[in-house]
Amino acid sequence: MTPSHSDPGPVTSSPDTGPERLFHGLVDDAGLFPPTGLPMAEALRRHRADLAGGSPVLTHRFLCLASRLPELRAHLDFPIRLGLILDTPDVPPLDDLTVELVEVPGGRAVALDIPARQFVEVTAAQLPLDVPPGVGLKIRCGGLTAAAFPTAHELGSFIAYCAGHGIPFKATAGLHNAVRHFHPALGADRHGFLNLVLAVCAAVEGGDPVPVLKTTDVGELVRLAQAVPDGTAERARRLLVSYGSCSTSTPIEDLQALGLITGWRTGNAGGRPLGDGAPATDTTIDTTIETTTDTDTGTVAGTEENA
Repeated sequence: MTPSHSDPGPVTSSPDTGPERLFHGLVDDAGLFPPTGLPMAEALRRHRADLAGGSPVLTHRFLCLASRLPELRAHLDFPIRLGLILDTPDVPPLDDLTVELVEVPGGRAVALDIPARQFVEVTAAQLPLDVPPGVGLKIRCGGLTAAAFPTAHELGSFIAYCAGHGIPFKATAGLHNAVRHFHPALGADRHGFLNLVLAVCAAVEGGDPVPVLKTTDVGELVRLAQAVPDGTAERARRLLVSYGSCSTSTPIEDLQALGLITGWRTGNAGGRPLGDGAPATDTTIDTTIETTTDTDTGTVAGTEENA
């Protein structure tokens, strides 16, 4: 393995055991993005409730398009940690905001005059890529059509590349549930965020991430997660920084249903009451995804976050 491309720093306030470290600070708040697509005021209210709940699964980082910063400023009345998705020609003024990371489309890094981490969005087909020191990558795991979902081999090759070159990365889109499953409306297999995390574990240990990306065996995934050594979990989460989810409650609910965060005080994600944290007796989880149909175009709409 080549020397680390950048030092993402420690996973702060991480739980002590490998299985818990896997899910600590995993989910960025992409509530502004489809399919949830909350209005700005409502998204901020939910984010504030999540901050009060304090679930360790959440990063408590709010993702926002650069073009919507004026709207954000108009509604913001409490401190937030921001993840900026750059959709403007230039980086806007950010002096009044706490920006932790900037996500950049187009496969090319930009100049930043703030101490924020930068993640450049790419596809597996664009690799290998000359990435400046200190810059990470971002991978899209889904979209509005079946063609937008990378195959397990494509996603696996991206993970293996990042692991081999010590490049931290973020993920987004398509990771609505813990376990890989078929989505009838899209005619595509959705990647599971648990599959993704465990695939990164396999890669940092020098293994092939593809088999775990492909599996739909819930029990096997739970057993794998429970058996992850502490050191592997730490290295895996240094590589996989986080992923954006339009729901801040579903990831927690899935992990609870699988019995993987039963020892945690998971707070009140999304302002919704959670269970009592008792170990799950059945590892069957609901992987049904609601979709809506765009009445003007007849296409399935609102099925992916774009953060």
